[in-house]
Amino acid sequence: MADVTEFQDRLLSLGLARVSEAAALASAKLIGRGDEKAADQAAVNAMRDQLNLLDISGVVVIGEGERDEAPMLYIGEKVGTGNGPAVDIALDPLEGTTLTAKDMPNALTVIAMAPRGTLLHAPDVYMEKLAIGPGYAPHTVTLDMPAAARVRALARAKGVAADEITVCILERDRHEALIAEVRSTGAAIRLITDGDVAGVIHCAESEITGIDMYMGSGGAPEGVLAASALKCMGGQIYGKLLFRNDDEKDRAYKAGITDLNRIYTRDEMVTADVIFAATGVTQGSILQGIKIEGGWVTTETILMRSKTGSVRRMIYKSPMK
Repeated sequence: MADVTEFQDRLLSLGLARVSEAAALASAKLIGRGDEKAADQAAVNAMRDQLNLLDISGVVVIGEGERDEAPMLYIGEKVGTGNGPAVDIALDPLEGTTLTAKDMPNALTVIAMAPRGTLLHAPDVYMEKLAIGPGYAPHTVTLDMPAAARVRALARAKGVAADEITVCILERDRHEALIAEVRSTGAAIRLITDGDVAGVIHCAESEITGIDMYMGSGGAPEGVLAASALKCMGGQIYGKLLFRNDDEKDRAYKAGITDLNRIYTRDEMVTADVIFAATGVTQGSILQGIKIEGGWVTTETILMRSKTGSVRRMIYKSPMK
């Protein structure tokens, strides 16, 4: 593990925000254009260019895929000038490519940075996830509990009835039984079509978003990004890798994972201080989307540092280029 004292999180944080902003701005012209690949590629290119301006010796540990599957920002790619601290990078240049292409809510650009060797190298497989916001005792809810028991346990901890709990779940066929079980408790469900990093972040600001809990399966890389956000904002997240075949298990072994049944906590997915930035692309419940008015473009970025617990919301306005 890297010497965490080398991690210059305060100095690097604004640079990370610029990386996130650049990716969002690059994808702005493709909002609602129906071309997911073009929107994603524009965000990838801009994010990579900005990362390479930072004085870091960075390695992408959560990225766009394996080297032979992604032209840029692949897992294992080196980024930065090479002249600064050794860091791990987790990123999703455009979380919600479909949301962007269709001009639907909550598309984000997302990136996290931590000292080298401190972010879980999650393979590109599914992960079962469970998350709640800050202020609860450890293990108030766990992945070992049935879904209905989780709802009731959180309701007791919050001091409310189960029908006052709202759960965020990805709308997928594989979640039909989960959705039915949650609804059997009387709890409300907010279904989302994409963007489970944003879905998890909702839990950390439940008084604003109305979301108390996130559960269901989604991408494992997104689980590490979500854990990075909760490390800064507070809250709990549990994740368990899910494997559909031997090829996916081999990916885990290659990433250094030996216990395929392990349930990871937030602090096991992100073992040291982390900085996290996200910029709104389309209008959302966490961040404002990109606005283009009168020749000016405006973005909103959330920038967080786990070391201080600081959460900054920054508005950036610039002339259209």
